[in-house]
Amino acid sequence: MATQGKFSEAYELILTRKSIREFSDEPVSDETVKAILMAGRQAPSGMNNQPWRFVIVQGQDTKMLLAGETAYGHIIAHAPLVIPVFIDQEVIYDTLKDHLGIGACIENMLLAAHSLGLGGVWLGEILKNKEAVRKHLGLESRYELMAVLALGYPKRKEKGPMVGRKPLNELILKKFV
Repeated sequence: MATQGKFSEAYELILTRKSIREFSDEPVSDETVKAILMAGRQAPSGMNNQPWRFVIVQGQDTKMLLAGETAYGHIIAHAPLVIPVFIDQEVIYDTLKDHLGIGACIENMLLAAHSLGLGGVWLGEILKNKEAVRKHLGLESRYELMAVLALGYPKRKEKGPMVGRKPLNELILKKFV
């Protein structure tokens, strides 16, 4: 229990996950890709509509097409695994709730990757070119890009403290007892 100085495995993963932007050349196995996607699909969604859809990109030609659509293309180009995450417009029942569900899906995937020894980063700047990304991937207009995950085994062990977080007292608006 966290209040007693002991953390569950899941809590420890939450506290230790970092955004990783440099990867080794080690490929990510199909089994590992499947495990990451399965974690994503376990995210909560309103009415269990599961609006998320994934594209698995490991080929260099396709990675280079996607890399050309963002200022962070070097991350995509060098990641062994890239997963663009889309929302299926035809299954949305509430836009805001479904977008929040996509966020939960993405976080599940990042935590699963971390638990399997991979690093990853959630790329959003590419959204300014979401139509071009969709076309590069040959998808119908019903699929809207929500993020791109770049994943792989970290190039080096991350050293140093986690990126700072605001103190809780700055985040809690009120407390009613």
